[in-house]
Amino acid sequence: MALGAHSASRPTVRRRIVGAQLRRLREASGVSRRTAAGSIGVGESKLGRIEVGRTGLEEHDVKQLLELYGIHDAQERDALLALAREANRPGWLQEFSGAMPAWFRPYVDLEEAAQVIRTYEVQFIPGLLQTEDYTRAVVRHGLADPSEDEVTRRVELRLRRQRILTAPNPTRLWAVIDEAALWRPIGGSDVARAQLRALLDSARLQNITVQVMPFRVGGHAGEAGAFTILRFPEPELHDIAYVEQLTGAMYLERDDDMDHYGAAMERLCVQSASPEESMDLISKIIREL
Repeated sequence: MALGAHSASRPTVRRRIVGAQLRRLREASGVSRRTAAGSIGVGESKLGRIEVGRTGLEEHDVKQLLELYGIHDAQERDALLALAREANRPGWLQEFSGAMPAWFRPYVDLEEAAQVIRTYEVQFIPGLLQTEDYTRAVVRHGLADPSEDEVTRRVELRLRRQRILTAPNPTRLWAVIDEAALWRPIGGSDVARAQLRALLDSARLQNITVQVMPFRVGGHAGEAGAFTILRFPEPELHDIAYVEQLTGAMYLERDDDMDHYGAAMERLCVQSASPEESMDLISKIIREL
Protein backbone atom coordinates (compact mmCIF):
# COMPACT_ATOMS: atom_id res chain seq x y z
CA MET A 1 0.00 0.00 0.00
CA ALA A 2 2.24 2.78 -1.29
CA LEU A 3 1.33 6.42 -0.82
CA GLY A 4 1.50 8.94 -3.65
CA ALA A 5 4.01 11.75 -3.38
CA HIS A 6 1.28 14.30 -2.78
CA SER A 7 -0.26 12.52 0.19
CA ALA A 8 2.66 11.55 2.40
CA SER A 9 2.11 14.21 5.06
CA ARG A 10 -1.60 15.06 5.00
CA PRO A 11 -3.53 14.08 8.16
CA THR A 12 -6.99 14.22 6.53
CA VAL A 13 -5.86 12.10 3.60
CA ARG A 14 -4.06 9.58 5.83
CA ARG A 15 -7.21 9.12 7.92
CA ARG A 16 -9.23 8.52 4.76
CA ILE A 17 -6.78 5.91 3.50
CA VAL A 18 -6.62 4.12 6.87
CA GLY A 19 -10.41 4.12 7.09
CA ALA A 20 -10.86 2.85 3.55
CA GLN A 21 -8.32 0.06 4.09
CA LEU A 22 -9.98 -1.00 7.33
CA ARG A 23 -13.39 -1.08 5.71
CA ARG A 24 -12.07 -3.18 2.82
CA LEU A 25 -10.45 -5.64 5.24
CA ARG A 26 -13.58 -5.85 7.41
CA GLU A 27 -15.84 -6.56 4.46
CA ALA A 28 -13.39 -9.13 3.03
CA SER A 29 -13.28 -10.95 6.37
CA GLY A 30 -17.07 -11.02 6.71
CA VAL A 31 -17.04 -9.22 10.07
CA SER A 32 -20.12 -7.07 10.71
CA ARG A 33 -19.83 -3.40 11.56
CA ARG A 34 -21.45 -4.08 14.94
CA THR A 35 -18.88 -6.75 15.83
CA ALA A 36 -15.97 -4.60 14.72
CA ALA A 37 -17.24 -1.59 16.64
CA GLY A 38 -17.76 -3.65 19.78
CA SER A 39 -14.21 -5.02 19.62
CA ILE A 40 -12.75 -1.53 20.12
CA GLY A 41 -15.50 -0.23 22.39
CA VAL A 42 -17.21 2.25 20.07
CA GLY A 43 -20.64 2.52 18.51
CA GLU A 44 -21.45 1.54 14.92
CA SER A 45 -21.89 5.20 13.94
CA LYS A 46 -18.38 6.04 15.12
CA LEU A 47 -16.92 3.08 13.26
CA GLY A 48 -18.70 4.38 10.19
CA ARG A 49 -17.00 7.77 10.64
CA ILE A 50 -13.65 6.01 11.09
CA GLU A 51 -14.11 4.05 7.87
CA VAL A 52 -14.76 7.21 5.83
CA GLY A 53 -11.84 9.05 7.44
CA ARG A 54 -13.79 11.63 9.44
CA THR A 55 -12.43 10.39 12.76
CA GLY A 56 -8.95 9.20 13.67
CA LEU A 57 -8.08 5.92 15.35
CA GLU A 58 -5.44 5.03 17.93
CA GLU A 59 -2.76 2.53 16.97
CA HIS A 60 -3.84 -0.07 19.52
CA ASP A 61 -7.40 0.00 18.09
CA VAL A 62 -6.02 -0.58 14.59
CA LYS A 63 -4.08 -3.58 15.93
CA GLN A 64 -7.26 -4.94 17.52
CA LEU A 65 -9.19 -4.64 14.28
CA LEU A 66 -6.42 -6.23 12.22
CA GLU A 67 -6.45 -9.20 14.62
CA LEU A 68 -10.22 -9.45 14.30
CA TYR A 69 -9.99 -9.36 10.50
CA GLY A 70 -7.33 -12.08 10.47
CA ILE A 71 -4.56 -9.91 9.03
CA HIS A 72 -1.26 -11.50 10.11
CA ASP A 73 1.03 -10.50 7.24
CA ALA A 74 3.74 -8.40 8.90
CA GLN A 75 4.31 -6.09 5.93
CA GLU A 76 0.63 -5.29 5.49
CA ARG A 77 0.13 -4.74 9.23
CA ASP A 78 3.20 -2.52 9.60
CA ALA A 79 2.23 -0.33 6.65
CA LEU A 80 -1.26 0.33 7.98
CA LEU A 81 -0.05 0.86 11.55
CA ALA A 82 2.58 3.34 10.38
CA LEU A 83 -0.06 5.24 8.44
CA ALA A 84 -2.36 5.28 11.48
CA ARG A 85 0.46 6.75 13.61
CA GLU A 86 1.13 9.44 11.02
CA ALA A 87 -2.58 10.28 10.80
CA ASN A 88 -2.51 11.47 14.41
CA ARG A 89 0.40 13.84 13.85
CA PRO A 90 -0.30 17.47 12.88
CA GLY A 91 0.90 18.64 9.48
CA TRP A 92 2.16 22.06 8.41
CA LEU A 93 -1.39 23.43 8.60
CA GLN A 94 -1.13 23.41 12.39
CA GLU A 95 0.74 26.72 12.32
CA PHE A 96 -2.13 28.29 10.36
CA SER A 97 -4.92 26.92 12.58
CA GLY A 98 -6.11 30.42 13.47
CA ALA A 99 -5.97 31.68 9.89
CA MET A 100 -8.93 29.70 8.54
CA PRO A 101 -12.35 28.49 9.66
CA ALA A 102 -12.50 24.89 10.87
CA TRP A 103 -14.68 23.81 7.94
CA PHE A 104 -12.02 24.93 5.43
CA ARG A 105 -9.09 23.06 6.95
CA PRO A 106 -10.00 19.63 5.47
CA TYR A 107 -10.14 21.23 2.03
CA VAL A 108 -6.58 22.58 2.25
CA ASP A 109 -5.38 19.15 3.36
CA LEU A 110 -7.19 17.45 0.46
CA GLU A 111 -6.13 20.12 -2.04
CA GLU A 112 -2.47 19.47 -1.29
CA ALA A 113 -2.95 15.75 -1.78
CA ALA A 114 -4.85 16.04 -5.06
CA GLN A 115 -3.28 14.98 -8.33
CA VAL A 116 -5.77 16.93 -10.43
CA ILE A 117 -7.87 19.95 -9.43
CA ARG A 118 -10.66 21.21 -11.68
CA THR A 119 -12.36 24.40 -10.56
CA TYR A 120 -15.02 26.82 -11.74
CA GLU A 121 -14.91 30.33 -10.28
CA VAL A 122 -17.48 33.08 -10.68
CA GLN A 123 -16.39 36.06 -8.61
CA PHE A 124 -12.62 35.84 -8.13
CA ILE A 125 -9.49 34.53 -9.78
CA PRO A 126 -9.02 31.04 -8.23
CA GLY A 127 -7.05 31.19 -4.98
CA LEU A 128 -4.22 29.01 -6.29
CA LEU A 129 -3.59 31.57 -9.05
CA GLN A 130 -3.90 34.80 -7.05
CA THR A 131 -1.10 37.31 -6.58
CA GLU A 132 -0.22 38.51 -3.10
CA ASP A 133 -1.76 41.97 -3.59
CA TYR A 134 -4.94 40.55 -5.10
CA THR A 135 -5.23 38.02 -2.27
CA ARG A 136 -4.81 40.77 0.31
CA ALA A 137 -7.64 42.75 -1.28
CA VAL A 138 -9.91 39.68 -1.42
CA VAL A 139 -9.23 38.87 2.24
CA ARG A 140 -9.90 42.45 3.35
CA HIS A 141 -13.24 42.54 1.53
CA GLY A 142 -14.25 39.15 2.88
CA LEU A 143 -13.76 39.90 6.59
CA ALA A 144 -15.57 42.36 8.81
CA ASP A 145 -13.04 44.81 10.29
CA PRO A 146 -10.08 42.38 10.16
CA SER A 147 -6.86 43.03 12.06
CA GLU A 148 -3.67 43.47 10.05
CA ASP A 149 -2.28 40.29 11.59
CA GLU A 150 -5.34 38.28 10.55
CA VAL A 151 -5.10 39.55 6.98
CA THR A 152 -1.38 38.78 6.84
CA ARG A 153 -1.84 35.21 8.13
CA ARG A 154 -4.59 34.47 5.62
CA VAL A 155 -2.49 35.83 2.77
CA GLU A 156 0.48 33.72 3.91
CA LEU A 157 -1.71 30.63 3.99
CA ARG A 158 -2.99 31.18 0.45
CA LEU A 159 0.52 31.74 -0.89
CA ARG A 160 1.71 28.60 0.93
CA ARG A 161 -1.05 26.58 -0.72
CA GLN A 162 0.15 27.67 -4.17
CA ARG A 163 3.39 25.70 -3.82
CA ILE A 164 1.63 22.57 -5.07
CA LEU A 165 1.66 24.08 -8.57
CA THR A 166 5.44 24.52 -8.72
CA ALA A 167 6.57 21.47 -6.73
CA PRO A 168 8.79 18.83 -8.42
CA ASN A 169 5.68 16.72 -9.06
CA PRO A 170 3.15 19.54 -9.50
CA THR A 171 -0.59 19.29 -9.19
CA ARG A 172 -2.53 19.55 -12.45
CA LEU A 173 -4.90 22.53 -12.32
CA TRP A 174 -7.70 23.16 -14.81
CA ALA A 175 -9.52 26.42 -14.07
CA VAL A 176 -12.64 27.78 -15.74
CA ILE A 177 -13.18 31.42 -14.80
CA ASP A 178 -16.28 33.47 -15.50
CA GLU A 179 -15.48 36.60 -17.52
CA ALA A 180 -17.06 38.76 -14.80
CA ALA A 181 -14.24 37.83 -12.41
CA LEU A 182 -11.69 39.17 -14.89
CA TRP A 183 -13.36 42.57 -15.18
CA ARG A 184 -13.87 43.08 -11.45
CA PRO A 185 -11.12 45.55 -10.34
CA ILE A 186 -10.45 44.01 -6.94
CA GLY A 187 -7.79 46.02 -5.16
CA GLY A 188 -7.98 48.73 -7.83
CA SER A 189 -7.07 48.75 -11.52
CA ASP A 190 -3.31 48.37 -10.99
CA VAL A 191 -3.71 45.31 -8.76
CA ALA A 192 -6.30 43.81 -11.13
CA ARG A 193 -4.08 44.27 -14.20
CA ALA A 194 -1.08 42.76 -12.40
CA GLN A 195 -3.28 39.81 -11.42
CA LEU A 196 -4.38 39.22 -14.99
CA ARG A 197 -0.77 39.36 -16.21
CA ALA A 198 0.14 36.77 -13.58
CA LEU A 199 -2.82 34.67 -14.74
CA LEU A 200 -1.42 34.70 -18.28
CA ASP A 201 1.98 33.60 -16.97
CA SER A 202 0.37 30.74 -15.02
CA ALA A 203 -1.62 29.63 -18.06
CA ARG A 204 1.64 29.10 -19.94
CA LEU A 205 2.79 26.43 -17.47
CA GLN A 206 2.35 22.84 -18.66
CA ASN A 207 0.39 21.75 -15.58
CA ILE A 208 -2.10 24.65 -15.65
CA THR A 209 -4.99 25.19 -18.07
CA VAL A 210 -7.11 28.35 -17.94
CA GLN A 211 -10.38 28.81 -19.79
CA VAL A 212 -12.71 31.81 -19.66
CA MET A 213 -16.49 31.50 -19.69
CA PRO A 214 -17.32 34.56 -21.85
CA PHE A 215 -20.40 36.75 -21.46
CA ARG A 216 -21.54 35.82 -24.96
CA VAL A 217 -22.40 32.27 -23.88
CA GLY A 218 -25.31 33.41 -21.71
CA GLY A 219 -26.75 30.55 -19.65
CA HIS A 220 -24.37 27.65 -19.03
CA ALA A 221 -23.64 24.59 -16.88
CA GLY A 222 -22.20 26.63 -13.99
CA GLU A 223 -25.41 28.47 -13.20
CA ALA A 224 -25.47 27.07 -9.63
CA GLY A 225 -22.17 28.76 -8.74
CA ALA A 226 -18.52 28.01 -8.06
CA PHE A 227 -17.28 24.49 -7.27
CA THR A 228 -14.09 22.43 -7.30
CA ILE A 229 -13.44 18.77 -8.09
CA LEU A 230 -10.43 17.04 -6.51
CA ARG A 231 -8.93 13.80 -7.86
CA PHE A 232 -6.31 11.79 -5.97
CA PRO A 233 -3.61 9.33 -7.03
CA GLU A 234 -4.58 6.75 -4.37
CA PRO A 235 -7.25 4.25 -5.47
CA GLU A 236 -8.71 4.32 -1.93
CA LEU A 237 -9.71 7.95 -2.30
CA HIS A 238 -12.78 8.85 -4.32
CA ASP A 239 -13.12 12.12 -6.21
CA ILE A 240 -14.53 14.92 -4.07
CA ALA A 241 -16.59 17.93 -5.11
CA TYR A 242 -16.11 20.94 -2.85
CA VAL A 243 -18.83 23.62 -2.73
CA GLU A 244 -18.17 26.60 -0.50
CA GLN A 245 -20.91 28.58 1.19
CA LEU A 246 -20.90 31.74 3.31
CA THR A 247 -20.50 29.99 6.66
CA GLY A 248 -19.44 26.48 5.69
CA ALA A 249 -18.80 24.06 2.86
CA MET A 250 -20.03 20.78 1.42
CA TYR A 251 -17.69 17.88 0.64
CA LEU A 252 -19.52 15.63 -1.82
CA GLU A 253 -18.29 12.22 -2.89
CA ARG A 254 -21.33 10.02 -3.53
CA ASP A 255 -21.41 8.59 -7.03
CA ASP A 256 -24.55 10.46 -8.06
CA ASP A 257 -23.17 13.78 -6.79
CA MET A 258 -19.86 13.23 -8.59
CA ASP A 259 -21.66 12.25 -11.80
CA HIS A 260 -23.57 15.54 -11.65
CA TYR A 261 -20.59 17.76 -10.89
CA GLY A 262 -18.30 15.92 -13.28
CA ALA A 263 -20.79 16.35 -16.13
CA ALA A 264 -21.23 20.04 -15.27
CA MET A 265 -17.47 20.58 -15.39
CA GLU A 266 -17.19 18.83 -18.74
CA ARG A 267 -19.94 21.05 -20.19
CA LEU A 268 -18.26 24.17 -18.78
CA CYS A 269 -15.01 23.26 -20.52
CA VAL A 270 -16.82 22.67 -23.81
CA GLN A 271 -18.89 25.87 -23.57
CA SER A 272 -15.97 28.11 -22.54
CA ALA A 273 -13.48 29.79 -24.82
CA SER A 274 -10.54 27.56 -25.69
CA PRO A 275 -7.30 28.07 -23.73
CA GLU A 276 -5.82 30.02 -26.66
CA GLU A 277 -8.92 32.19 -27.08
CA SER A 278 -9.02 32.71 -23.33
CA MET A 279 -5.50 34.12 -23.28
CA ASP A 280 -6.47 36.57 -26.04
CA LEU A 281 -9.54 37.62 -24.04
CA ILE A 282 -7.50 38.13 -20.87
CA SER A 283 -4.99 40.25 -22.81
CA LYS A 284 -7.85 42.35 -24.19
CA ILE A 285 -9.25 42.96 -20.72
CA ILE A 286 -5.80 43.99 -19.43
CA ARG A 287 -5.69 46.69 -22.13
CA GLU A 288 -9.18 47.95 -21.35
CA LEU A 289 -9.13 47.94 -17.55
